[in-house]
Amino acid sequence: MRLDKYLSQRLGIPRSESRRLAARGSVTVNGTVCKKADTQLDEHTAAVCVDGQPLAGQYRQFVYLMLNKPAGVVSAARDARDTTVVDLAAGDYPRRQLFPAGRLDKTSTGFVLLTDDGALAHDILAPGRHVEKEYLVTLDTPLTPEMSAGFAAGVTLADGQTLAPALAEPAGGDPCRVRVVLRQGVYHQIKRMFGVYGAGVNALHRTAIGGVALDAALAPGDYRELTEPEVETLRAAARR
Repeated sequence: MRLDKYLSQRLGIPRSESRRLAARGSVTVNGTVCKKADTQLDEHTAAVCVDGQPLAGQYRQFVYLMLNKPAGVVSAARDARDTTVVDLAAGDYPRRQLFPAGRLDKTSTGFVLLTDDGALAHDILAPGRHVEKEYLVTLDTPLTPEMSAGFAAGVTLADGQTLAPALAEPAGGDPCRVRVVLRQGVYHQIKRMFGVYGAGVNALHRTAIGGVALDAALAPGDYRELTEPEVETLRAAARR
């Protein structure tokens, strides 16, 4: 990677400022002053210092964030009218082109994965990969055995589309609270599936993606980086 790009991404500054830092002799690479911004370096092993201070940590090619989406926020990278999930995290990652790997409705809440890793996002969303997504759903009527059996067999929507088998089971306590696990992504899928049985969805909260559970410590609107084991779990789910 070019030195100016490395500095830009690590420090969150424009490349022009990175070039100025190098030109004035403020940057050392492996102990040697480096004034050429186009110098190629190994971003994983190079020891880079600015004004004598080492840049902490290793360069990361991609960022993976677990965000607890609040209601009223849209699942998009940008929107002219509404706050987006990316808006909630962008201040801490000013040089990253983050986007949501999958969507939740504006009124829905829970786990949204933000990343700049297009390949992993594609694999998670690819219909043929069947990456599981888990939800806690609150209905306006109790779950019935007919609903659970219909989900397991594959619901046929009002437009004639037959969906892949899914899980709908009691979540415990309130009979209107349901745990749903999908291996498919269709527009407004859960609402449309329950609509076949005359049931309305009052609330929908995503609790897990690909075997990675939403951190219970994250308040609505909060986020954290995924751990390496969590990223590997997502990759393994996308490979299956």
